[in-house]
Amino acid sequence: MTATTGRRVTANLGLTLDGRYHGPGGPDDLSAIVPYATTDASRDHLVRLTENATTAVLGRGSAEGFLQYWPPLASDEYADPRDRAYAKWLVDVDKVVFSRTLTEAPWERARMVNAPVADVLTGLKATGDGDILINSCPSIIRQALAADLVDRLYLMVCPVISGEGRRLFEDGLPATRWTLTRQDTGDRGETTVVYDRVR
Repeated sequence: MTATTGRRVTANLGLTLDGRYHGPGGPDDLSAIVPYATTDASRDHLVRLTENATTAVLGRGSAEGFLQYWPPLASDEYADPRDRAYAKWLVDVDKVVFSRTLTEAPWERARMVNAPVADVLTGLKATGDGDILINSCPSIIRQALAADLVDRLYLMVCPVISGEGRRLFEDGLPATRWTLTRQDTGDRGETTVVYDRVR
């Protein structure tokens, strides 16, 4: 049996009402999600999901995309304080970046891995402390769900039906049960929820 420190694996993602994380235009079509990413509910949600996280797990696309957007906000005195705090957390936190092609990490405090998601997460759970946050990386979240390694889900559900695009919860995932730990609704109808795995 693999040793564990009791670290939780958590995951964060924005979804439409029909469960999609991007629109019909492909992975870069975030038009249904982005308008809700700067609301008070969304920003408060960011604070919650990072407050106990000491490791961020990212895919190559997310790591490169975040690198362009977030680090400058960490020192932007005009940015929302919650955005600055999230940006600073993202810059300072230890990061594990999954990639089959990159050999050099695009961030400081980051290491590249090219290994099965379940193996890497199990290894992370065996050392250190604090939550391991799979941060807005649906393919990694799906693989972690398939291995039943996710302990907490942070979801923002946007009041939009996209109609097309990839869904997070696709057929073939194992049946699991979750309990609602927190739910907040924003002024624009977006809902942020926290679900904990019932084991």
